[in-house]
Amino acid sequence: MRSKVVEATVRALQKAETSLPSWVLQRIEDAARQETSQIAKSHLEFMLENVRIAERTRLPLCQDTGLPIFRVQMGRDLRLDFDLHEAVAEGVRVATEQIPLRPNAVDPLTRKNSGNNTGLGMPDIILDMVDGAGLTLTAFPKGAGSENMSLVGMLNPADDPFDFILRTVAERAANACPPLFLGIGLLAAALPGACRAVRPRRMLSTSLGFGGCNAALVLEATS
Repeated sequence: MRSKVVEATVRALQKAETSLPSWVLQRIEDAARQETSQIAKSHLEFMLENVRIAERTRLPLCQDTGLPIFRVQMGRDLRLDFDLHEAVAEGVRVATEQIPLRPNAVDPLTRKNSGNNTGLGMPDIILDMVDGAGLTLTAFPKGAGSENMSLVGMLNPADDPFDFILRTVAERAANACPPLFLGIGLLAAALPGACRAVRPRRMLSTSLGFGGCNAALVLEATS
């Protein structure tokens, strides 16, 4: 079972790093077709060409391959005889060398780089308990081109959250890597709100059937 988790981690990262989900690709193609500015149109066409090259060569779409973040949906009836986090971390270490991925995980104080995208808090795993005895592993690496423009705001009761969102996008969006997709969490406290914002609704998932089944990579979408 542990080897399946390691293998699934590598496969999910490979897919997430080297291709775009069909719904994201369709939106970029639509934007390129509808764009009237030649400069903007050419940038969108460069993105599409980059996607084609990445899929053909199986190399990452961007030199910033992000930090390894995963959502794991674990069945309540599933019993594991190994450390799940360490198995995913091993998969990250293998993926860093094989794909390859840029080593991005550094100590926030010493700035020492682990060299393999693992370390304290890395990989980050969002664990959800679900019905059944299965395990679904979803990879959504977060690059600094989007992460550096993230913002947590604590509003007064009379504040309009949508005014805050619009102002933030107007001030920060131009500095983020395009195209821009927003993750927005509206909750009563900062931590659950931030966590909700990064929970992708549709992602690249690897479903593991424990019972003699092989790990099957299922492409849904990525946030």
